[in-house]
Amino acid sequence: MKPYQKVPIEECGEALIAIPLKQFAVVTPHPYVALGAPYGHYSPYFLRQGVIQKLLAAQAYLQRDYPTWKLQIFDAYRPISVQQFMVDYTFRQLAIAECLDITTINEDARERLQAKVSKFWAAPSSNPQTPPPHSTGAAIDLTLANEAGNSVDMGSAIDELSPRSYPSHFAAQKGDAAQQFHHHRQILAQAMTRAGFQQHPNEWWHFSIGDQLWAWQIGNEAIARYGNASPP
Repeated sequence: MKPYQKVPIEECGEALIAIPLKQFAVVTPHPYVALGAPYGHYSPYFLRQGVIQKLLAAQAYLQRDYPTWKLQIFDAYRPISVQQFMVDYTFRQLAIAECLDITTINEDARERLQAKVSKFWAAPSSNPQTPPPHSTGAAIDLTLANEAGNSVDMGSAIDELSPRSYPSHFAAQKGDAAQQFHHHRQILAQAMTRAGFQQHPNEWWHFSIGDQLWAWQIGNEAIARYGNASPP
């Protein structure tokens, strides 16, 4: 169990609704759908209604300084089945990169790879007290798109399992490129946090509001208002 999963949840019952995608930039095709993630009749482009309102506010903050830029949505809602699929997929990819066979991998290697996966991926828990952030409809992975509609370079890809994913990885590094990457990350983070989101400690692209991680980060005995959710 991660520290934030001890935060109590008082589900507010707010609706999970479709994101108005025309108002944002969107990464297409959706990366997990393309891999075969089992969304069924659901869509990854859902969030709680209040979270969408905050997301629109974040884009308004962004466009005060960068009028032609948009928030670019990578991923939002994930059913537990999709969370499990992506955790398993990531584990397999790590094993392949090390030329390991997951059917014969020894326990030490398995635990090492699982630890690396869990640093960036929440466990696909069906326990209503410990929902994965994305399964609450309160979390979103996103980046920035410039006036040409191209993704702004953040110095690492979304979902990269490396220290480069940490939000402040480039902060103290010298060189124009590193400082530009850090500046871009700050633009995204400032727009999102001004709207009330909290940024994941390990992921420059992940922000949430109202879930356990958000409540744990703001402290002061805050309580999460979103638990596991399902589209209508």
